[in-house]
Amino acid sequence: MGEKMLVIDGSHGEGGGQILRTSLSLSLLTGQPFRITRIRAGRQKPGLQRQHLTAVEAAAAVGQADVRGAELGSSELTFVPGELTPGDYRFATGTAGSATLVLQTVLPPLLRAAAPSRLALSGGTHNPHAPPFDFLAKTFVPVVNRLGPTVDVRLVRHGFFPAGGGELVASIAPAATWRPLKLLERGEPRRRCARALVARLSPDIARRELREVERLLSWLPAETAVEEVCDSHGPGNAIMLELEFAEITEVLTSFGARGVPAEAVARSAILQAQRYLGSDAPVGEHLTDQLLLPLVLAGGGVFRASELSLHARTCMEVIRCFLPLNLRADAEPGGGWGVVVGGLERACG
Repeated sequence: MGEKMLVIDGSHGEGGGQILRTSLSLSLLTGQPFRITRIRAGRQKPGLQRQHLTAVEAAAAVGQADVRGAELGSSELTFVPGELTPGDYRFATGTAGSATLVLQTVLPPLLRAAAPSRLALSGGTHNPHAPPFDFLAKTFVPVVNRLGPTVDVRLVRHGFFPAGGGELVASIAPAATWRPLKLLERGEPRRRCARALVARLSPDIARRELREVERLLSWLPAETAVEEVCDSHGPGNAIMLELEFAEITEVLTSFGARGVPAEAVARSAILQAQRYLGSDAPVGEHLTDQLLLPLVLAGGGVFRASELSLHARTCMEVIRCFLPLNLRADAEPGGGWGVVVGGLERACG
């Protein structure tokens, strides 16, 4: 793809770690070296934090890359990829930093590798501001597997913020052939359930959250469940609303926090569910940006999204920096967005 150094402004758009993670993925996929400046410049703690460094270290390991600036607090990083190397890897954030975001950094290039890989990732598995493991397993991975690869994820141990200490394992078998995605409808509703997780906390917190779901969404007690987590290093709480349709499963999550009533935690998840159900688009807000890179690998695709977040817009801009793709999102008259993604073969062909 050429050796000229691509320069990325890390403060642009969403302005967080996503710009870095997407750039790392694309650099490994295209062979394009890059330098990113002003990393997370607008954040309360700017520069590289522990989970971002772990993502850089993971990308450097699987891509045999030459990296400069990979230090805590660094605002600039240079990444020159080498040979993509599948294998058996273990990476740890060392904190409650998101293990799922580290996985999403190296997953796209490993889906294009010459052989299968296995990743053991430790850190946070259930964090605010990151996809929880359940979303990964029930929403994201099933759609990726429809494209051709075989990805399997397994939760070894829960890791809630702030203690962390969780672990997940991902097995990745690249696709022999890829299939573009067409995901325009949800299909028939099949199942819905509310799960309230509590670790080292009173189960009454979970029961109060579920009563709020029953009250505001009119769900039946049989559609709710308290789950007491026994393997967590520290306390934690999350409520997850799962909406299963024939073509997609959406998982909407709200995390408990000190000083926030259980009912307020539940209402946050309920509001997300009401927004999603208020649209007929299959792809929810958080899946939208996460699907873009897999569709690039698959040769393209089209889907309808309920919302187009700043994360999704930023991801599109970073992809355009690396690849000359047809990539657009069109607002639909009745609400929602139609998203069209060009594919890697077309860009390289």
